[in-house]
Amino acid sequence: MSHQVISFHYTLTDQNGKQLDSSRGNHPLTFLSGAGQIIPGLEKVLLDMKAGDKKVVTVLHPEAYGIFNQSLVYKVTRSQLPAQEIKIGDVFATGEGETYQEVMVVELTDEFAILDGNHPLAGKDLTFDVEITTFRPATPEEIAHGHVHGEGGHHH
Repeated sequence: MSHQVISFHYTLTDQNGKQLDSSRGNHPLTFLSGAGQIIPGLEKVLLDMKAGDKKVVTVLHPEAYGIFNQSLVYKVTRSQLPAQEIKIGDVFATGEGETYQEVMVVELTDEFAILDGNHPLAGKDLTFDVEITTFRPATPEEIAHGHVHGEGGHHH
């Protein structure tokens, strides 16, 4: 299948119907198919649609942000953290290169912090209400560079 450039509006909700994100009222999200720019479960569905199509699709967590990995949750002493003024929900980068990872503070005591390196949406089934605005073949340059050119600049 040739690479496609697809622009779409979406509203993302979790299993409980809580809205997590939406592009409506803003620019649509544009991506190059086959470049790993959006979650696989959503890309598959979008490739079967055409401009003007609307659909509500639920992507199960293995095809979204993966399963929740308990081994990515760990406890550190607060003195090991880069800042002492921290609160639940703060995100820190740890490691670099291959070991680079973002961790979120999920629990705090006077001495310890519990950090979670999972994607915030790991283990969650996600529902996307999508509407395709543009669907066109990618140009050779876009395929070579692995991203979309034009249409409101680069989105990474």
